[in-house]
Amino acid sequence: MAMVMGKPGIDGLSEAVGVLREWQYEGAPMQLHPGDLGWFWRTGAEATAAAVRTWSRDGRILAVGLLDGPGLLRLTIAPDALRDEELAQKLVDDVTEPERGVMPEGKANIESPTGALVQDLLFEDGWDVDEPWTPLRRDLTEPVDDPGVRIEVVGPEQAHVFAAVQRAAFDGPRFTDKRWHAMAAGLPYADARCLVAYDDQGNAVAAVTVWSAGPGKPGLLEPMGVHREHRGHGYGKAISVAAAAALQALGSSSALVCTPSSNVGAVATYTSAGFQQRPEVRDHFRDA
Repeated sequence: MAMVMGKPGIDGLSEAVGVLREWQYEGAPMQLHPGDLGWFWRTGAEATAAAVRTWSRDGRILAVGLLDGPGLLRLTIAPDALRDEELAQKLVDDVTEPERGVMPEGKANIESPTGALVQDLLFEDGWDVDEPWTPLRRDLTEPVDDPGVRIEVVGPEQAHVFAAVQRAAFDGPRFTDKRWHAMAAGLPYADARCLVAYDDQGNAVAAVTVWSAGPGKPGLLEPMGVHREHRGHGYGKAISVAAAAALQALGSSSALVCTPSSNVGAVATYTSAGFQQRPEVRDHFRDA
């Protein structure tokens, strides 16, 4: 049968999340994680479904893409299909022709797993490589140290605290209580936790969300942020250690995070929390 691109709709999101869980394994290239869909779910189930694309053959999903903002497709592929020629060519055709409903005209970026054939074909088609990102990993087979600060797991009653730290940690769209509740209602959040760190005066100083892909599989930090008024005191390290402990409690085999290589402060923070740098990765991009 021919390769088919589809939009799963709300009812099909569970299948997309399911295959993303299956595709996570130790030693895998940095790739789209079910937690990435979980974090996007803060926009609601309908918006999440509208942003997801799947590529299938004979009824089996072989690739999943998330349109994570204007002109950015985050794409991952089944481990046994990374070098599948038919799939790779279908992916390139679909992302380069705007009428197919994946990427718009003009400037665009595509994130895909290192070693996937689609990267080679994009390069041959004139796409270039963008700025590097640094993946980091912390092994969770050994006990995780105490973070040294008070950590609380966020429930519905603390959503406003988590949202306030998010707004104080990141520029751009404002995170709200409503968005937290939408995220928490999403399928991936069943295996996730939001954490908030507090200083000695009881101020909420840092926050993180962690996403498990199931026991024995790598978990993800997405996102981690420190309140702008409380930086420089080690709270980024503390909340990252707490995140590792939370993922360990959820059964994850390791904790993963990825940050722009240019953000040397973030790389240093994760390294101080026991994460080890992995080889840099790069998106492919097309100019306007």
